[in-house]
Amino acid sequence: MAVDTNMRVLIVDDYKTMLRIMRNLLKQLNFNNVDEAIDGSEALGKLRDGEGDFGLIISDWNMEPMTGIQLLREVRADDGLKATPFIMVTAESKSENVIAAKEAGVSNYIVKPFNAETLKSKMVSVLGEF
Repeated sequence: MAVDTNMRVLIVDDYKTMLRIMRNLLKQLNFNNVDEAIDGSEALGKLRDGEGDFGLIISDWNMEPMTGIQLLREVRADDGLKATPFIMVTAESKSENVIAAKEAGVSNYIVKPFNAETLKSKMVSVLGEF
């Protein structure tokens, strides 16, 4: 089954420029139903408030007060959210970070900087072709 590019995508980053970049990259890939949050707590609120399901979460790792890894753990611990594909974005490719994210149940991992091609290949690996 092909991935529905109308599905809702939640992007989470405390850096407004990065949110804009991610929104533009997603738009290039024909994903226009994009919502954003500036930290893990705001993201969790949007995910839990029941205003519709998100088909994908793309979150930065380094945020305050709730980091991307904390958000990931909350999502995976929540029965209603735990199946949601989750891609972590980070500027660091340290192996302990990758291991921690994998242990927490991350679907995939992107190291900054990245382009639409990289984002698409990560999304395809998580969601399937679109």
